[in-house]
Amino acid sequence: MSFDASQAPQSPRPSLVFFDRPELNRLLRLYGRMVAAGEWRDYAIDGEREAATFSVLRRTGEAPLYRIEKRPALARRQGAWAVIGQGGVVLRRGQDLEQVLKVFDTRKFRVVE
Repeated sequence: MSFDASQAPQSPRPSLVFFDRPELNRLLRLYGRMVAAGEWRDYAIDGEREAATFSVLRRTGEAPLYRIEKRPALARRQGAWAVIGQGGVVLRRGQDLEQVLKVFDTRKFRVVE
């Protein structure tokens, strides 16, 4: 008896949400600007079934200072984009990435150690 892989039941792979190239370029430009200012030092990118997350870290291994999330399921309700601070506080939410990232332009962020 031989096994034919084409007859095996196949489970559908869940599609992952991720950033497209212009979105990722915009996030990395912001990150580079904040690194040059001495505010941020590391980042992490995560793609999951429901959301893509760009996390900003003070140091590797610490909890993120900010998370920039893309949740397409919320696009028609609250907006697909959100900037979330430490402790899960939503700092800004909206439809457009540029508008959401303005939260970093309006405030002076300083790393406190």
